[in-house]
This record gives sequence, structure tokens and C-alpha cells, in this order.
Amino acid sequence: MKNKRKIRNILISLFLASLILGLYTWKIEPHWVQYEQIDLDTKHLPITLDGETLIQISDIHIGNYVDKNFIKETFSEISLMHPAIVVYTGDFVRLVDGKIPLQELGEVMQKAPKGKLQTLAILGNHDYGKGFQDSAAADSITRLLNGYGIKVLRNESTTIEGLQIFGMDDFWGTNFNPVKAMSGYDPSKASIVLCHNPDVADLHVWNNYSGWILSGHTHAGQVRIPFWGSPIIPVTNKKYDQGIKKISGDRTLYINRGLGHSIPIRFNARPEVTIFKLKKIQ
Repeated sequence: MKNKRKIRNILISLFLASLILGLYTWKIEPHWVQYEQIDLDTKHLPITLDGETLIQISDIHIGNYVDKNFIKETFSEISLMHPAIVVYTGDFVRLVDGKIPLQELGEVMQKAPKGKLQTLAILGNHDYGKGFQDSAAADSITRLLNGYGIKVLRNESTTIEGLQIFGMDDFWGTNFNPVKAMSGYDPSKASIVLCHNPDVADLHVWNNYSGWILSGHTHAGQVRIPFWGSPIIPVTNKKYDQGIKKISGDRTLYINRGLGHSIPIRFNARPEVTIFKLKKIQ
């Protein structure tokens, strides 16, 4: 009788623990934003930008899984920080019934945080629609973002008060051309690269670039098992899960965990907004 009672109590405890964990991964962590604060050390940074803030937002995945109000509320919080530069590193949408949810994205991007100096974006694989090969879908998202004052870099660069920012189109999309994107790199100038998929860091396309690469894409696997890591990460280089990675060529890769999600759960992989402080180094 005692053994039966003990087994019953164990089973009840396991059930309650599973229920609590399930609710946490479904209802709490996906909306518990972590604001990471990082010094972005940059060679040749103009003195006018030293100490200014650059905020990275990635993978909002507007569609049928992510709560639009959650994204809009987070956008409002970011706007109160009055950053100098805001960059969006791809995956603005997720397909709904096989279609790009442009109307929903437009509703959200009305609230999009803007930089005092500039607001930039690149595209991610989901922005290319079904099979990541729909160029028309990518073009439609580009037009929408441009209409809200967000400049989309598609294998090109722009300069903000002496800081050159390069933007690569998505690795899995139809317009990926990193050689073109990096063709204007000048090592004597301050530079940052935006690249959605961190696997691109391992390709021989960088034109001897030295500096920071800001990426997203992985969501840190969304589920990270303590002392082990993420069992599923959508990259070839499984080291590229989240955070800072020192890589060859005096480059620093940063992988943002994303604000949205591709499946409606997160565990030990909180959504992220990255607040970079631009810092001049010799």
C-alpha cells in the first residue's frame, strides 16, 4: 500500500512538473525579453559615434505563431531608448497558409523603432517565402520596409557619419551575393556587416574583412538543454548557436537569439534585443 501511494505521488509530481514546464516554455519564456548589453569595439570609429547606441533586432517572424502585440510592446520599449542606429537582421515574417502576411507585418512595422541617424535592415530566409526561393515575396517585403523609412541593404553598403555598414542578402535566398556586398570594403574605415545566417562567416567571400558581423537566424535553437546545448540548430556550423564567437580573420560574429520564434516554445533561450555601445579602439 505504501509503495502504491509513493508511486502515485511520484506520478502526480511528474505530471505537475511537466505541466508547469510546458506552461513556462509556451506562455512565459517566449515573451520574456532579454536586453543584452555589449560593447561593440570598432577600429577607426569616428569620434562623433563613440559611445552611441546601435540596437539589433532580429527574427520577429510575424505570422500565425508570434503575438503581434508582444512585438509591438517590445518595439515601444526600444523606441524609448532613442538609439542612434537600429538594424534589423532578417526574418520579418513566417508564412500563413503559404502566403506572406504583408498586412500583419505592415501593422507591426508602423511601431518599428527607428534610429536617430539611420535605420537599416537585411532579409532572412523566411522573407523569401515558400522554399526560400520566392524573389517576389522578398521584393514586396523590401518595398514595405522602405515605405516605413527602413533602408534594406541587399548586397550593398551605406555610410553613417563615417561608419560603413554592409548588408548581405540571405544565404538561402535567390539574391545572395556576398562578393558584391563586400566589394567596397576599406580596412582604413570603420565597418560593420549585417548577415542573417551565421554560416556565411565560414565562406571565403569576405575580402579580408576585419570587424563585427551581426547575425540572427538560429533562435539559439529555441530549446537549450542545460550543460548540453541545443539539439536542433539550422546551421552547418553547430558552434554558431548564440552570442559572441571569435572567428578567423580578426572577425567577431554576434548571433542574436531573435525576438520572435518559428515554433511557439522557448526554453533556456530567451528572446533577445541586443544593445550595442559603439566604442572606438585603436
